[in-house]
Amino acid sequence: MPRVFAVIRSRGPKWNDAVPMEQQEDWRGHADFMNALAAQGFFLLVGPLEGSRDVLLIVPAEDEDEIKRRLAVDCWVENGLLVTARISPWQLRIGSVA
Repeated sequence: MPRVFAVIRSRGPKWNDAVPMEQQEDWRGHADFMNALAAQGFFLLVGPLEGSRDVLLIVPAEDEDEIKRRLAVDCWVENGLLVTARISPWQLRIGSVA
């Protein structure tokens, strides 16, 4: 049975702070990759953490290795625009992500 993980992805060393997200190198490839994962039900929630360079993903998965493997093929990871900073099991105590 899948567990739920909180995943923090951060801007990598190749991120260009002078341009918005949609103008970063290979934006279309990254957007298509993330949309495909969403269509597959890979994550439950995704969004930026305000005031930071980070994005939070809430991901149901068998283990941390599954998450690492799936995210590693993102073109933004491959070209240094994103790094996975942290993957932590998350115990939801109140509410639901069903």
